[in-house]
Amino acid sequence: MRSTRPDHGHAPGPAGPTPAGPGAAGPARARVLIVEDEPALLRALRIDLRARGYEVLTAATGQDALAQASQLPPDAVLLDLGLPDGDGTAVITTLRTWSRAPVIVLSGRTSAQDKIGALDAGADDYVTKPFAMDELLARLRSVLRREDGVRPGAIISLGASDIDLAAHTVARRRDGAEPEPVHLTRTEWRLVEILLRSPGQLIPASRLLTDVWGAGHERHTHYLRFHMAGLRRKLEDDPPRPRHLLTEPGMGYRYQP
Repeated sequence: MRSTRPDHGHAPGPAGPTPAGPGAAGPARARVLIVEDEPALLRALRIDLRARGYEVLTAATGQDALAQASQLPPDAVLLDLGLPDGDGTAVITTLRTWSRAPVIVLSGRTSAQDKIGALDAGADDYVTKPFAMDELLARLRSVLRREDGVRPGAIISLGASDIDLAAHTVARRRDGAEPEPVHLTRTEWRLVEILLRSPGQLIPASRLLTDVWGAGHERHTHYLRFHMAGLRRKLEDDPPRPRHLLTEPGMGYRYQP
């Protein structure tokens, strides 16, 4: 896994020296900052991530998290929302002023309002406690992979559909037959481009509505339901049970490669 540290930006003000020695991250190791005030969970996450080759930083408060991120810019952040010195959403907002490091929220809050607030503040994903460690690790690998983006000219396979974002063409493969062209509307193209350029990333519904239809349409979620249903009919192998164009209820949509 490559390090994306040079692209994350820098915190305002001078940064302290990077410690040398066994704890320093090599170019193939990702640095993960865990921000969690529950000692048992913090310890479990630290042990699990280190066992899988990640370099791990830890913080129990928002202030400590921002200080550590400014000194040793992380490749990803796992962030609890309920911190002793304030709401974790404020940490995301501050972090986003100088860092592009993906943020996965870990929280016991299950309301749609909390989830949407965190995503709108700049979080990349939201995992509800309690969670399975394997799921969290998969989400972490996903947000780290997406830093590579989509290569120019790349053909993306979504089931039996081959999508060329540069040429704006879709070909649907059939057994023993020539691929058939698939027509997408202008709106469908705009939606699918946003999703496919961020593989594995949860895209909030409000962002999709604003990016595609403009400001003032954030509440028109029925637009998304209609057009996503159309995309699944055209691109998914089994539209009623999609494997790639996924809905995260109350939150948004995700392209799962």
